[in-house]
Amino acid sequence: MNLEKNREVMIENQLRPNKITNGDVLQAFMSTSKEQFISEDKINICYSDQDISIKDQRGYLKNLHLAQILHFADIKNNEKVLHIGGLTGYLSVLIAKLCNKIYVTDNDQSFVDSIIKNFSNNKVYNGKVLKEEFSEGLKSEEPYDLIIIDCPQYNFNLDLLSQVNVGGRIIYIEKINAGLSKAYKMIKYKDNYSKFFLFDVFSNFYLTK
Repeated sequence: MNLEKNREVMIENQLRPNKITNGDVLQAFMSTSKEQFISEDKINICYSDQDISIKDQRGYLKNLHLAQILHFADIKNNEKVLHIGGLTGYLSVLIAKLCNKIYVTDNDQSFVDSIIKNFSNNKVYNGKVLKEEFSEGLKSEEPYDLIIIDCPQYNFNLDLLSQVNVGGRIIYIEKINAGLSKAYKMIKYKDNYSKFFLFDVFSNFYLTK
């Protein structure tokens, strides 16, 4: 199996036709071997257009959805990002290649250990990984320019806005029912915030119910 070729085909057939054209985002995908982040029995589908289950009700959304998250996040190379729910670190590594500093949290110690290992394997030196509950964010390192929560959740904690700079963003996915979720982008203002719908997500994954 030529995984590098499969990665190229994924970019050309899944990402570019859906308006993912930012060169930095595409290069992040091209230079990151997704097969390092998943179990051996799922390597054959890692660049296909489908979700990949990792543990229990959690996993990686389709490659296009991960790319859409990065596209709408519009990450700048001087920004500080919090990624909540890092799993084994695939999306975290992609984010790390686009930002100045990334903090990653997960409530599962095995995932925390995997992210640390995969950061090392991918020469990510601008990241820090901690075990935290999803709803808590990471107050010790606030404020952030951007918070990303890529796994759908039923109950989004609005208090996370307090951990974002004025003008900062939160990308998150709201669970509507068992199979449908909706991705949103929030922008924080001095005394208010805005919320924009981004795209639909058809997935059974969720963080908390």
